[in-house]
Amino acid sequence: MVNDIATKWRGVVEITRLNKPIGSYLLLWPTYWALWVAAGGFPGLELLVIFSLGVFVMRSAGCVINDFADRKVDGQVARTSGRPLITGLISEKDALALFGFLLGIALALVLSLSWFTIQLSFIALALATAYPFMKRYTHLPQVVLGAAFSWGMIMAFGELEGRVPTVAWLLFAANLLWTVAYDTMYAMVDRDDDLKIGVKSTAILFGRFDKRIIGLLQVSTLALLVQVGEMLAMGWPYHLSLVICGGLFCYQQMLISGRKRELCFQAFLNNHLVGLVIFTGFFIEYL
Repeated sequence: MVNDIATKWRGVVEITRLNKPIGSYLLLWPTYWALWVAAGGFPGLELLVIFSLGVFVMRSAGCVINDFADRKVDGQVARTSGRPLITGLISEKDALALFGFLLGIALALVLSLSWFTIQLSFIALALATAYPFMKRYTHLPQVVLGAAFSWGMIMAFGELEGRVPTVAWLLFAANLLWTVAYDTMYAMVDRDDDLKIGVKSTAILFGRFDKRIIGLLQVSTLALLVQVGEMLAMGWPYHLSLVICGGLFCYQQMLISGRKRELCFQAFLNNHLVGLVIFTGFFIEYL
């Protein structure tokens, strides 16, 4: 019995990616950008805890429904062939039950917020649930992921300001473009396998122009963040953070230059630092 419990727990950890928190960080930092900007500084411990927990819970729920949606194809992709629904560590029934449980926690968290934010949360749920299935129908699932990864920012402004101002939409757009850029790097890792099994992605859509388009997305992200800085009258700490991010983007371009799987994956992981650096800029500005 102890072995069964340990095995099931390992399946839960793997399917929720608790052992791979990079995705949570990529969600967390932009949410913190929005919280700090909307509050004009520290948003308060209660909101910080609610939004932080919400990020981790919804990211885990998204991973569960993603693996469930991909359970018929993950075994044919080198990177995903060891996922728990493929190896049998967790059953399809248990995966759906876990998804429902995580949504229940997310609902409990959001019910502590304003009615306006609760309304906005329905869009977040729709985006998170729809994303895993988009790769069957469009070459732009990364755009849906970008919207899903950015919607927490809209909710943060909705909660703190009771509205969604222009600066919130600029941050949303910047984060969406950045997400498409780094998730295209991620998709480059699986491109050969995806072509064989018929799964769509921006990496496939962009083809031989992938590196150039990623670069354009990165430059556009920085341009939008510069505009945010102008609107908020940010000083040198924020603008220095953007310069550092420009250097990180150049480093990522070097990594993906040969389109090697391992290096494309490293470039994807490096984006955690981009989010952290930008948050550091906002944090210092509002001290």
